[in-house]
Amino acid sequence: MPQVYTEQNFEKEVLQSPIPVLVHFGAEWCVPCQQFAPIIDEMEENASGEYKVGSVNVDRSRELIEKYNVTMIPTIIIFKNGRSAAQITGAVSRENLCHMMLND
Repeated sequence: MPQVYTEQNFEKEVLQSPIPVLVHFGAEWCVPCQQFAPIIDEMEENASGEYKVGSVNVDRSRELIEKYNVTMIPTIIIFKNGRSAAQITGAVSRENLCHMMLND
């Protein structure tokens, strides 16, 4: 199960991470987020230390969704070197996520 990122641990776990981080912004009540969850889980299982995977509950992290302009869910933001490197709204395939995580 992916790590949960909060306003309290986001700086350390995501922005200061030496490896890329895939962050899934979603909510428990969001049906598309629930349907997308197995892909996120699979991404985490296959990370092999090359990247990290985690999630942000938009209902509990207002500052983060405002800071990163998350207006719809699910939204995926890939962070590299402490910055947002890519942002996708809506479900995306595992292959596309892998490509985005491992390529600059």
